[in-house]
Amino acid sequence: MPTKPPAPHTILMVVFPGFLLLDAAGPLQVFAMADQEAAQAHSAPRYRLRTVSSTGGLITSSCGLAIQTEALPRPASLKHATLIVAGGDGTEAAMRDKRLIRWLQAASQQVTRCCSVCTGAFVLAQAGLLDGRRAVTHWQDLPLLRQLFPQVRLLDDAIHVRDGHVHTSAGVTAGIDLCLSLVEADHNRALSLRVAKRLVVPLRRAGGQRQFSADLLAQEAEHEGVTGQLLQWLQPRLKQAIKVADMAHAMALSERTLHRQVLAQTGQTPARFLASLRLERACRLLEAGPTSLKRVVRDSGFGSEDKLRRCFQQRLGVSPGDYAARFSSGRTRS
Repeated sequence: MPTKPPAPHTILMVVFPGFLLLDAAGPLQVFAMADQEAAQAHSAPRYRLRTVSSTGGLITSSCGLAIQTEALPRPASLKHATLIVAGGDGTEAAMRDKRLIRWLQAASQQVTRCCSVCTGAFVLAQAGLLDGRRAVTHWQDLPLLRQLFPQVRLLDDAIHVRDGHVHTSAGVTAGIDLCLSLVEADHNRALSLRVAKRLVVPLRRAGGQRQFSADLLAQEAEHEGVTGQLLQWLQPRLKQAIKVADMAHAMALSERTLHRQVLAQTGQTPARFLASLRLERACRLLEAGPTSLKRVVRDSGFGSEDKLRRCFQQRLGVSPGDYAARFSSGRTRS
């Protein structure tokens, strides 16, 4: 007697007026393609995709395209579902939608996974779902999220992060990375890789990898002067002990002026910018292949293994050893 296929797993995408279209469409396409790939292997569809909003009906995205949505379903009907909140320009208004926030609080108690894409993290935080949890959002919005919700344990650079049953992801396409990891958990790595290939995205961008390059930010700001010059001065000196006063002196500026200009051009203070450059160098060393943490500490200028580990945990949510295991061609020696 043939066995009955399992019931499809509901993927509930939550949108609101002014949501970012790719925040919703990208993740949903991952699950749709996963079912297509599974069908080629003669497996039953795993996912049921639903898009919901506070009011139901047509909801217009930030680019002007509208999508049809259902009204918010009863939370009790969402057992074993995955809930994903999109981000976008309408996030601030969504945070004031008391009906939506109350529904999220109730629904989060029923679903298997509660997720956000980009600034959707603000909506989860408003509902109290990120209190005491590690989380991430788009790097440009991290300072505001940290200011509004100091109880959230924010990671600066991670692509996506899981804390319990709550998953948050960084800007825009990071939602695709998150959902590829969910497909891998539901199926296997091989199927997730096939979906990634069809989407022409790198499956290797896993949780714990950096969102952006401080080096790139400096290059973009180079025409504005100070940050590009500071980058050129810092790069050959990362092994040295460097203070903000040293940077200001090298740029012939006061510390206050240097702080203001670097913050305006990169979104980071000079000290944090230096730490970002050191983190990038450490990551590159770990990605290059087998090496010792002592060498990574020495060549990146962290000064001690404890400072290196602390920076990795605070910024990426992983240890240097875990990072090497995910992204390098060999094992890092302690």
